[in-house]
Amino acid sequence: MTADGNRRAESRDASGARASGGRPGPASVETIDWHTGGEPFRIVPAAPSALTRDGLSVAERRTVAVADAQWTRALLCREPRGHADMYGAFLVPPDDEAAHLGALFWHKDGFSTACGHGTMALGAWAVASGLVPASADGETDVVIDVPSGRVTASVRTVGGRIADVTFTGVPCHVHARDVEVATARGVVVDIAFGGAMYAVLPAARIGLRVRPADVTSLIAAGREIRDALNASRAAEHPADSRLSGVYGTVFTEEARPPERLPDGTRRLYHRNVTVFADGEVDRSPCGSGTAARVALLADAAELRLGDELLHESVVGSVFRARIARSATAHGLSAVVPAVTGTTYATATCRFTVDPDDALVPGFTLR
Repeated sequence: MTADGNRRAESRDASGARASGGRPGPASVETIDWHTGGEPFRIVPAAPSALTRDGLSVAERRTVAVADAQWTRALLCREPRGHADMYGAFLVPPDDEAAHLGALFWHKDGFSTACGHGTMALGAWAVASGLVPASADGETDVVIDVPSGRVTASVRTVGGRIADVTFTGVPCHVHARDVEVATARGVVVDIAFGGAMYAVLPAARIGLRVRPADVTSLIAAGREIRDALNASRAAEHPADSRLSGVYGTVFTEEARPPERLPDGTRRLYHRNVTVFADGEVDRSPCGSGTAARVALLADAAELRLGDELLHESVVGSVFRARIARSATAHGLSAVVPAVTGTTYATATCRFTVDPDDALVPGFTLR
């Protein structure tokens, strides 16, 4: 199984409808929608019952979801209730009482192992909803179990309002450098783990820019790179095969030269667009992709403790990233990144299913 759970449990006809050959899902689903840096995040507090039974870790619940929760995922991701770039999560019990909640992240093609922008949204939602009490001014940690491990969303409040959220993830490491990719372009990439495996390369290496006008071409290139790397098994996780496989391709460029600050630290200004799963485009700077980028920059000594990376997305939103601490992971040198961004509620929804609707659970045109 690849990192995005993309070995599908569904079959579909030419329209993409009737993905499970029937209607095994609920008659309605309630969600709370947020966006982090422009990237949508659809929270489902009442997960399908198969995902909440006792005795399972969150990583194991993801395996169950791949087999048993595809219909509901498809209903919420696909048109007409979603779109090709929709993202969300089922809330599930955490691994133990030390965490506030568990989350199974999903997109139009399956279930991912990590999601930084979603972790930020979940932290903000937990505070805004009162699930995790917070003071009017200060920082509140929301601890979340996700398939790749235990993460923390530190929610900063000012005057009773959420100012921003810092996502602190699992230890991240460089998997491989200068990997040749057997594509028509013949590119070379680096591979890093940021909760999921990412291929990273400058957009200029394929003659493109990180800008909206180039998104269609970046999608095509990202798909080709990801598929070629996964065909060659270039991203096998050293300890857990469930985390293997390239989840996304991160195209980067320098937005402006690095700046030396008065205290002697540096600030880097980079821009990126992440193409993940089967051609989805992250509107945010991508939380787990930014974490992988921090691992690469730290490994190259371009980003040190105290330095900051301003990581801009293709729509202009920005995450601020730094090295929280050094670490080791499976015998490898690693870092624990901290990524800060803003997240906002956008809707509370109740999606319904009409028994006569022939297009349930939906379709995608890309």
